[in-house]
Amino acid sequence: MNNFKPLFKPRGQSFQDWFAYNVCGSNGTYIEIGAYKPAGKNNTFTLETQHNWKGFSIEFDERLKPLWDECAERKNPICWGDAMKFDYKTQIDKMNLPTRISYLSCDIEPPNNTFTALKKVIEQGIDFDCITYEHDLANPASAGMEDYNVISTEYLISKGYKVAVYGVYARHPSYHYETWFVKDDIDFPTISFEQWKENIGLKK
Repeated sequence: MNNFKPLFKPRGQSFQDWFAYNVCGSNGTYIEIGAYKPAGKNNTFTLETQHNWKGFSIEFDERLKPLWDECAERKNPICWGDAMKFDYKTQIDKMNLPTRISYLSCDIEPPNNTFTALKKVIEQGIDFDCITYEHDLANPASAGMEDYNVISTEYLISKGYKVAVYGVYARHPSYHYETWFVKDDIDFPTISFEQWKENIGLKK
């Protein structure tokens, strides 16, 4: 892990883009599952537009298509479809990307769908240096559902990953909604979100 503050304005809701840059630097590759808007609250906008990252996004809600069509800064493709059924390997081959990708952003709704999409991409033989995964544990809408923080963590550990940053929140320190992972050959200690923010200069 590099202790530095990236020189760009983050667009990720909880600095997910800074985390990916922190781990991988410039000229990386990405798959973004659940793209939402092309610029605002987007985990890959700054990576693509300022740091020469290549990759593709997937979004189910085609009502957002005009926003992507009008966003001249975004050159990498967005694929419209169901992330739980998408053929990731075919898209990687089409773009001549490696099967080890720098960054996976995994965030769709509800949590069981996010986990299904995670398994789909991993089980197509694609590895990642780092992953930001939304388990939505603290979301009231997830009450009564299975604990997808535990489920996803156990699954990714079995696939050769380790927890990098835990307790990730956006609005309130008690509202934990994501866990971030790195491949187990990446030198990155397991730390809290608060400690990570301090390390990169977001918190004094």
